[in-house]
Amino acid sequence: MEESALSSRARRTAETSRGLRAVARRLTAERGFGGFTIEELCAEVGVSRRTFFNYFASKENAVMGVTVWSDFTELDEAFVAAGPSASSADLLDAATELAIARWETAGPTIADLEGIRGALERSPQLLAHFVDLATQGERDDIALVERREGWPAGDARAAVLVQVLGAFARPTTLEFFGDGAAEFRTLFTRRVQLARSLFTL
Repeated sequence: MEESALSSRARRTAETSRGLRAVARRLTAERGFGGFTIEELCAEVGVSRRTFFNYFASKENAVMGVTVWSDFTELDEAFVAAGPSASSADLLDAATELAIARWETAGPTIADLEGIRGALERSPQLLAHFVDLATQGERDDIALVERREGWPAGDARAAVLVQVLGAFARPTTLEFFGDGAAEFRTLFTRRVQLARSLFTL
């Protein structure tokens, strides 16, 4: 009974989060980012302003789908706990698996991408917020690698690893949604293997 209750609560949480994201993107695409309030957004979804802030720190974050909690905390902590790596090849494998696991846990859907694109086209000023979020995410991932490996803050190896894998994300996403012929895991791993062969890791 307790497990069932937790499962129901998790489903409701996911549904509310999806609803807030979808409506925030639709309203932005229709009216522009400044054309609606958080109260109007909440009214459409059927939640309170207080509930909104349990999910998102700002209206911008709702449009981008960045929640106040991380879907990846357990994955990230398991990544850190497994280190330090025996070799650079092992670290690359572990970081690759983390990137794939994150996608498989909460990767974007076609609807997510189309919603964000529509919002950005209508309100291009949101692009700066998008870039800020991506930059902060990169910094967080660099710190994660440094923690795993026991490297000092600012170690260039951590930055290079995160930036190289990050560079694979966009083309892999486009390929994945382009024809749907292969799993994200297969497409992402293929790029990593090509990099490995080029740099003889």
